[in-house]
Amino acid sequence: MARPLLGGLLAACLALAWPAAAAEERVVNIYNWSDYIDPKMLDAFTRETGIKVVYDTYDTNEILETKLLAGKSGYDVVVPSGPFLQRLIRAGAFQPLDKAKLPNLKNAWPEVTARLAVYDPGNAYAVDYMWGTTGIGVNTALVRERLGPNQPLNTWDIVLRPELIAKLKDCGVTMLDAPEDIFPNVLAALGLKPDSKRVDDLNQAGEALFRIRGAVQKFHSSEYINQLANGDVCLSVGYSGDVLQARRRAQEAKNDVDIAYYIPQQGALMWFDSFAIPKDAAHPAEAHAFIDFMLRPEVAAANTNFVSYASGNLAAKALVKPEILSNPGVYPDEATFRRLFTNTAYDDRTQRVVTRLWTRVRTGK
Repeated sequence: MARPLLGGLLAACLALAWPAAAAEERVVNIYNWSDYIDPKMLDAFTRETGIKVVYDTYDTNEILETKLLAGKSGYDVVVPSGPFLQRLIRAGAFQPLDKAKLPNLKNAWPEVTARLAVYDPGNAYAVDYMWGTTGIGVNTALVRERLGPNQPLNTWDIVLRPELIAKLKDCGVTMLDAPEDIFPNVLAALGLKPDSKRVDDLNQAGEALFRIRGAVQKFHSSEYINQLANGDVCLSVGYSGDVLQARRRAQEAKNDVDIAYYIPQQGALMWFDSFAIPKDAAHPAEAHAFIDFMLRPEVAAANTNFVSYASGNLAAKALVKPEILSNPGVYPDEATFRRLFTNTAYDDRTQRVVTRLWTRVRTGK
């Protein structure tokens, strides 16, 4: 008589446990740059798919790289920039995309996809999310007050000429804490190859930065958005969309702070931030679902309209706000586009040189 009772209890327990297991919550863990997505799109994704989004942010590629190379990061989708994507692919940090699960890849911008292939041959591991430039954001009134009405602002001279940037020290100067973005621009300003790996060229760039580092209030890759918007700093070497976000925040605050973004006449770095799935991602199906959702034209356009960066989604352009689409700081015209350049990953030897030089610039020692 005990056996049927035991069997009945076991069956009852299994019946209770099965619905709980079947109803286990689906989740996707995202690690992205700060201030870089429309939160409403995350909510829309969860409402449609039932997949919960756990969303964390970072401020530098180095932080992301360290987590991924250490393994077991806990993330399912990450957003590395071009040279870091290239280096992490070589290190085996990502799993190939299952493009059958990404039907919205048909909306990708062919020219952007082709440029991204420099870092990801065959576009096997990554899909572009946003692209943009690294240039100069200024508080027009404060900078004009100190440099005068005739000084061109679309030039790296206002950053790299000590006698000019010294005049801006009192109103606040910031610079990205991102040597992979800064060094190519300085090399271009010096008339050298922006993607140079020559130690002599890099040393020249490092010296040019060291000469002006005393005028830089802080090296940081996100704080400057609010600092510009609030009028706390007057010049930031930063990312195009971040500066334009600062402009919009100032306009919304009606604080009479006028922010402008300039792509210098000597040229500027064009960068790409792309979705990729870590090799040890625990939820690859959910990761693919998230990326495919982000590739919808209406979703990509909503993100561009929110963050003021150009989307790698060609079909989204028709849905982007006219004031963003017509802004050459976001979607450069052909003449400006020709002045943009890209950079590739440093090898280990060059990376050590750049790290040493950048540490000296940041610390002043």
